[in-house]
Formats: sequence, C-alpha cells, structure tokens
Amino acid sequence: MFPKKNRNDRKTIEQIFKSGRFVNSSNLTFKFVKTNDNQRKISFITPKTVSKSAVVRNLLRRRGYAVLKKYFETFPIGFIGVFVFGKKSKEIFGGKKNKTYNPILNLENEIKIILNKIN
Repeated sequence: MFPKKNRNDRKTIEQIFKSGRFVNSSNLTFKFVKTNDNQRKISFITPKTVSKSAVVRNLLRRRGYAVLKKYFETFPIGFIGVFVFGKKSKEIFGGKKNKTYNPILNLENEIKIILNKIN
C-alpha cells in the first residue's frame, strides 16, 4: 500500500472535485489541482458503479497503488490528484493474469497515457 503521507484525505478529495481539472483516458480519469506545496498526493477511487463488491473495488485500488509506485516520482511536485476508475474497469483491470491477458499491464499503460498528457 501507498504511504498515508502520499495519499489524499476526504477534505482534499472534495476540494479536487470542486475546483480541479481533469485528464481522461479510455477507462481512467485523473482529477487534479496544482498547489504550492512541495508534496505529491495521489489517491485512487473506485465507485460502486464499477462493482458492487467491495472485494473487487479494493482489488482495483490496490493494483492502482502498486503500479503508481513505479511512476510516482514522475508526477510534478505540487500535484494533488485522484484517479477515478471508469465503468468498464472491472473487465479491463480486474481478473486474473494469464498468458494472453495482463490486467496490471493494461493499468500501467493507462497511467502512462495520463502522465504523457500532463507533462
């Protein structure tokens, strides 16, 4: 799991949704606010529209944080943001890995696309 100092709390997430900008990819949305802090804080949100099961929602968030560890340092300093999974995320990023299907690699590619749009 990601350290708590690098994740957002509820008040910050509400602020991001009220006054933030967003960048979309096909199944993932990144909402963010630029601040003057020297910190980066990024969180993942999986709404109930993705899956009614908390187990699946937690799986998606855990996979998101695992992939984000690799790319966390590439986010600009002063970024506070939230990744929001889309409705089809369960089929694309969930499920078990096998020889023909790698959901973690799919998620990594989506995060790369968003990073390229930001930078």
